[in-house]
Amino acid sequence: MKVRKKGIFITATGTDIGKTFVSALLVKYLRKQGIHAGYFKPVLSGAEKKEGILIDSDVHYVCSTARLEKNAEELVSYAFEPAVSPHLAAKLENKLIKKEKILEDFLRVSQEFDYMVVEGCGGIVCPLRLDEDPLMLADVIQMLKLELMIVASAGLGTINTVVLTVDFAKKHNISIQGIILNHYEEGNYLHEDNRRQIERLTGIPVIALVRENADEPEFCIKFG
Repeated sequence: MKVRKKGIFITATGTDIGKTFVSALLVKYLRKQGIHAGYFKPVLSGAEKKEGILIDSDVHYVCSTARLEKNAEELVSYAFEPAVSPHLAAKLENKLIKKEKILEDFLRVSQEFDYMVVEGCGGIVCPLRLDEDPLMLADVIQMLKLELMIVASAGLGTINTVVLTVDFAKKHNISIQGIILNHYEEGNYLHEDNRRQIERLTGIPVIALVRENADEPEFCIKFG
């Protein structure tokens, strides 16, 4: 099976940085630009259960924000209720995450779109399986052959986490398209300095700035 290369894989420097929020804005932005963009999330943990039904809240949010008329269940390979690392969530639910299913689902979804935004789980060093046949998030990124987009907080400590994420990706031969700073405040000297130093230390451009409760990302260069 041939993997589509036209798309981007969204990761973050950690948990609760804003991957889903930024992913939704990116899909919305691309679609407003006339690009038939879609969305896919290989693994999701911390799904909500309502009336006995598991609700993929992250995927629902992206579909709602980007006005993507798809059933959320079609856009995720594995959804788990426990809000823990995917490898542990799968173990608690006696399930096994298989990269073959992720690839099959990705190819199925991507056939409907011209450009794909794929959202990871946690940070780039996220284990999906830690048994005799381990599977890491980086393995999925490599399998899908997509360039990486790193979402980071604009605030204190972000230089360290961005540099470590970039170094890990480069050591695993994962190409990086750019960095997006979330929770960015224009005029905040710390945020503005972080942006400059991240670019200087990594050699990777900060391509977008996202303010609190933004409806659109502010792009520094053309995306896509």
